Amino acid sequence: MALGELDHLVVSSASLSEGIAYIEDLLAVPMTEGGDHPLMGTHNALLSLGPDLYLEVIAVNPEAPAPDHARWFDLDYFTGPARLTNWAVRVPDLHGALLHAPVGSGDELSLSRGDYRWDMAVPADGRLPFTNCAPGLLSWHGKMPAPVLPDHGLRLSSLSISHPEAEALRVALGPLVADARITVVDGAPGLSAQIETPDGQVTL
Repeated sequence: MALGELDHLVVSSASLSEGIAYIEDLLAVPMTEGGDHPLMGTHNALLSLGPDLYLEVIAVNPEAPAPDHARWFDLDYFTGPARLTNWAVRVPDLHGALLHAPVGSGDELSLSRGDYRWDMAVPADGRLPFTNCAPGLLSWHGKMPAPVLPDHGLRLSSLSISHPEAEALRVALGPLVADARITVVDGAPGLSAQIETPDGQVTL
């Protein structure tokens, strides 16, 4: 099975405006308007981290009908300030990737936002394995957001994933993604990213 690649980082927020303000204040660049996810009752904004990677701020859309299922990225239970909560890996074959993914990685759903179409594995309870530290898996159909976003010179230097079962998580990631920027360390569940900006390195 072909390995996947880092697709995007997910910053969850209680409201989209709060999440956008957090990222724009932190990284000193403007975000790009995303759109609505009707199936999930969420909406987002995006920021380029290079030609093949981006950052997404996502929040529950208060104007959208509540879905009859759990929202992705555990957003039904999100509280507190906007922060990096998840990451996503694109794979050439989602069905095949799920055969090698951790139990609970989710069921395949066909999704859309504007002109974008993709399939993504979404857990029934919205919570990804390893306390949300395992990646969301997706497969794009046609164009992807990253190449068309304005490039402000931001790049991902590293993504650190902390979890008390670090070795088990490393093993689980083995068939899914290999990227020198990703490290898995022992500790409380959480994510941290180092972003290189024109003004120096920033921790997300």
